[in-house]
Amino acid sequence: MLARRALLALLGSVGLPAAALEPLLARNAPPGIDPRPYLVSEKFDGVRALWDGKTLKFRSGRSVAVPAWFLAELPSQPLDGELWMGRRSFDALSATVRRTQPVDAEWRLISYRVFELPAGEGDFERRAAKLATLAGGVVMPVQQQRLNSNAELRALLKQVVDAGGEGLMLHRADAPLASGRSDLLLKLKPVADAEAVVVGHEPGSGRFAGQLGALEVRTPEGIRFKLGTGFSEAQRRDPPPIGSIVTYRYRDLTPGGKPRFASFLRVAEAF
Repeated sequence: MLARRALLALLGSVGLPAAALEPLLARNAPPGIDPRPYLVSEKFDGVRALWDGKTLKFRSGRSVAVPAWFLAELPSQPLDGELWMGRRSFDALSATVRRTQPVDAEWRLISYRVFELPAGEGDFERRAAKLATLAGGVVMPVQQQRLNSNAELRALLKQVVDAGGEGLMLHRADAPLASGRSDLLLKLKPVADAEAVVVGHEPGSGRFAGQLGALEVRTPEGIRFKLGTGFSEAQRRDPPPIGSIVTYRYRDLTPGGKPRFASFLRVAEAF
């Protein structure tokens, strides 16, 4: 909760909407976690989208430009999930959902992988069971399963990653509805990732002269560090602007909380 407040304050300081953090957001799972209290699912590399029964919106609160036929296949009750085009297809998906005029042929490749009922009753296990009854058309409830040991969890992680997936999500089966960054929802990936706000640009030198050398970023906890790797040539020429939220990968944390071997992954998909 404190981390969420810190990031909300930081977003406010750079003029970004607090609405971007209203859904439940995951923390990183510890390596030796016991999965038995959780329902486990694949982590889909998609774009978060919230359906209020009438309008489909990004995490930022901005409406998604969606074909009428796609909206017609959504139920009247609110849903939370990911727009998804398939494994390793994030860039194509991002380009599609950002368009102000939807391209029908592109949207035919997208499904809505739903994992929460924002107005549902009971704990998450009960809400997930209700979600499973809503399958049809573009709506595809995320498959949840119980695992009995960390060894089973690691085996499933390897299976998903080997098939091109990002990782796994662990949602407390007894969790009430919640919002913001929380231990009720965890992500497990071969390499950890997190989000930070861009607070500065460091100019490049040598072959990067006249381009971006590194981003200076700040975490929700107020820790500042630099991201100097992971950028494409286009991103070095036109870097994420100050105030934007970026996702970075890292191996582990120093005793002071700084990420080790951090590299830029992408601009966060709040849109």
